[in-house]
Amino acid sequence: MTTIVSNILLMAPAASGQSPWVSLLPLVLIIVVFYFFMIRPQVKRQKELTNYRSSLKKGDKVITTGGIYGKVSDVSDSTITLEVDNNVHLRVDKSAVIKDPSDLGNQQK
Repeated sequence: MTTIVSNILLMAPAASGQSPWVSLLPLVLIIVVFYFFMIRPQVKRQKELTNYRSSLKKGDKVITTGGIYGKVSDVSDSTITLEVDNNVHLRVDKSAVIKDPSDLGNQQK
């Protein structure tokens, strides 16, 4: 029984006349599409966000991932201090900053 199955499996590629690379072509195309339409844009957005976070300076208006709006009053290596209201300061991690409020106005239009 196993010899019959192995003989059939060995004859199948020869009978079809196709290269094994042709059968891998759809898989390669799917990987390429995923890279260009999903992975590459995400890496680009992540790089832009990292550059934005590293360029924060005193006086910038920002929004945190928790939805807190504030103005940067101090910047250190990994944290920033936000002025939320008069004499109300919050220290947050730089990774918690997502964007500045001016970006929201551009998205709604």
